[in-house]
Amino acid sequence: MARAWVRLPSGRRLDLLAPTPFDWTDADLAIGLARTFRWGGHSAWPEPLSVAQHALTVLALRRSRTRNRLNIAEELRELLHDAEEGLINFDCISPLKPFLGPAFAELVARLTQAIAARYRLPAWAPEEKRAHKAADIAAAAAEAVHVVGWTAAEMRETLGIRSAVLARDPLAARYGDKAWQPWTPNVAAQRFLEELTALQARRDHAA
Repeated sequence: MARAWVRLPSGRRLDLLAPTPFDWTDADLAIGLARTFRWGGHSAWPEPLSVAQHALTVLALRRSRTRNRLNIAEELRELLHDAEEGLINFDCISPLKPFLGPAFAELVARLTQAIAARYRLPAWAPEEKRAHKAADIAAAAAEAVHVVGWTAAEMRETLGIRSAVLARDPLAARYGDKAWQPWTPNVAAQRFLEELTALQARRDHAA
């Protein structure tokens, strides 16, 4: 059989056809997400936008929009909602997805299951999924305009994104960056890993 595993920065091997929850380290995941780019890697900034930064943006939006505070498992689920993309270093742009076929969908599903098992992520309830999608789409709308360079009209008419465009970057104040500026991969990996480590430490302490 042809090789179906990849070597990760830690030296571990991830079998893409039969992944287990023990095939990567948290640092492997953070590095992978920081080196996986949204919007096909296109950006009006010197750096493209990483999935790691996007994940932190969605988590920040969910935290700010939730009347009752998210619990730790819910915050982990938000942070890791695109985690499988970091293990295969691929965030497929929407127009391409219909052409990838069921085999790719099955691969993604296996990785998603392994991630959920490793980090003990709860299944999405319908209301929680709707709230997540609203934050995810809001982040996408802001990225389209502030990062990639679409106009608000193009975002609605061409991309079909119907969310309002956020003016305020939910991460800028926390990290002291320019609003909507993509981070370098090293910075994105560090910040994602810090958040992931902190959430897991909080959960272990609460157990």
